[in-house]
Amino acid sequence: MEDSRDKLNERYHKEPVDDFKCHILLRMDRKSICRVKCAEQSFSKTWAWDIEKFVKKEHVPTGLHCTHIYPAYEDNYQKSEWPKFMRFLDKNKKAALANTKIGQMYILPVSLDEEYSHAVVQYLTHEHVSRSQSHVKSGSPMPQSVPTKNFVSAHSSYLKTLGQTHSDWIFGAVAELVDNSRDAKAKLLDICIDMIYSKVDGKEIPMLAVADDGNGMGHEEIFRMVSFGRKQSDTNDPNCIGRYGVGFKTGTMRLGRDALVFTQTTTSRSIAFLSQTLNEDKDNVEIPIVTYTRKRQFMELDTNIQTEASAKYNLKAIMENSPFNEYLIGEKAGVFKRNGTGTQIYIWNLDEWGSQYSLEWVNGLKGGSSFHQGDILIRSRRPRSRLGQMTRQVPLDYSLRSYLEVIFLDPRMKIYVQGSLVKSRPLARFLHKTSIENGSVSGKPVQLILGHSQMDLEQGNCGIFLYWHGRLIEAYKRVGSMIHNGEKSHGIVGVIDVTNVMDDDSGRVWVHNNKQGFVDCEPYALLEDWLSEKADAYLDKTIDKVYLEKGCLRHKPDHEWVQCDKCRKWRMLNPDFDSKTLPQEWFCYMKPVNGKCEMPEQKLQRGVITVSSQRTGYGCKEESPEQIINEPLKSKQGVTPPPKRSKGQRR
Repeated sequence: MEDSRDKLNERYHKEPVDDFKCHILLRMDRKSICRVKCAEQSFSKTWAWDIEKFVKKEHVPTGLHCTHIYPAYEDNYQKSEWPKFMRFLDKNKKAALANTKIGQMYILPVSLDEEYSHAVVQYLTHEHVSRSQSHVKSGSPMPQSVPTKNFVSAHSSYLKTLGQTHSDWIFGAVAELVDNSRDAKAKLLDICIDMIYSKVDGKEIPMLAVADDGNGMGHEEIFRMVSFGRKQSDTNDPNCIGRYGVGFKTGTMRLGRDALVFTQTTTSRSIAFLSQTLNEDKDNVEIPIVTYTRKRQFMELDTNIQTEASAKYNLKAIMENSPFNEYLIGEKAGVFKRNGTGTQIYIWNLDEWGSQYSLEWVNGLKGGSSFHQGDILIRSRRPRSRLGQMTRQVPLDYSLRSYLEVIFLDPRMKIYVQGSLVKSRPLARFLHKTSIENGSVSGKPVQLILGHSQMDLEQGNCGIFLYWHGRLIEAYKRVGSMIHNGEKSHGIVGVIDVTNVMDDDSGRVWVHNNKQGFVDCEPYALLEDWLSEKADAYLDKTIDKVYLEKGCLRHKPDHEWVQCDKCRKWRMLNPDFDSKTLPQEWFCYMKPVNGKCEMPEQKLQRGVITVSSQRTGYGCKEESPEQIINEPLKSKQGVTPPPKRSKGQRR
């Protein structure tokens, strides 16, 4: 082998052709492309350049040295391969990167004619790097011809640092993955934790899976998703939650130490591995990515993006450091055959709570019962800290199912947790004595919906739910007198979309990058003042103005709603219809609507005071109609006049 290499080396450097100093063989995947000649003397140290990958032209570093190479064909094969190679680079606006013994070489085409008479080589040799470093050590001035640049490297410990973005609440990490699925236009999202055997650990370990049927990602998209320091989006899409380019990394690294992503579009499939295990104590983070392209009904390795050797190396790194072997990878890829496109994320080595895991999970019972549904819970069961909050019963703080019920202002995506469908609960549709308040904050229109919630009354909760781009950012935010007036505010809930206020006209966003709070800024301060004013006015009008018979009575929502499991539209039910008789999966053609999915969705309206008996199942006896106040309601003012008090009556 060494003898043949020496002969080739001698052949390319001792054979004089024209006035060029050296000849080099361009290769890829150990297959020759073409012999080229160059006048650069330093290139004579190498006889062959192996092309490792292709990069976009705009990603080629600036300020590099430059020279030209010219084809020196050895046979007709090379004569046909050279223009094909150049045409590929030219058409796709890419540069071919070759890492050689003397440095990095970026080959770019020059499209002066169809034969591509020559190409440009932009390069920085190791000799130039050493020379620049010696100048720095000696303190002597740097030669002007040598570019000096500083680049950032990321130590493997940075992956753990990323997870600290959601250190105060682990469901914030799950929400990042849910947001990505919504942005990908997914109609269905499945979240579950299952046990899987790990060859690395030699035992079964829990693995969190988040799978959707969205648009999927091509190679460039998944590369940006796993890369650090990605450029923020310039567009302000009102239907898109993603902004900072860090959600996937901060979310997965908070939930566990290792994450594998399978994603498929209509034309490609990619696998990416973000792992603390693989990168233990490494000075730079390695992120293996393998991409395939669709060739008719098959998925084949995309050699336009990576070489066969690099793809083989990346797959080996994945299988040696994860529970995934070639069979399990094939099984997960088979899911796409049924769904077409989508993304699957698998996370293991989950975050721990003492000797156990921070998350615990319960599988739902079969049969479609509304009870004993599957859920993923935070083991500590601790509610989040909020100003003025006294109760510890806040299910959405430690139950993923409860959180996902209200995470979106206008829920359309079907979400399953541990195999059970999450029944969305848009809060504004489930309030009693609804009041719609319109106003202006910082010159931008806002609308606040206030009302009474029986469930929050029983749990001792109250406050405003603030949504941004349709996603819940703050829950149970107490404003005004809610902070100090104790039980008087219990059950009062507000809903508001603050997208207009929190998105600056210049493109700046006043939302924390973990999407669990707002930046302390002037618009937010003005918003708090406006919310306080409206909430206090609502409390003054409604608290102590509703008089009930002594007994266990409750507020019923102004309207009962049900969501179609096909079109995801909300339908208003008749006042006399018992919503508890509805099946777990309900569609527009069923009773009591008996309609079609094409029908328009009803809009929320202002409510009136409605006093009804306690529903069965809450541990209170049913009250007869005679026991309910039958004074005429003043719907315009929304206030029931006080009846004549007698024994047994209370306020």
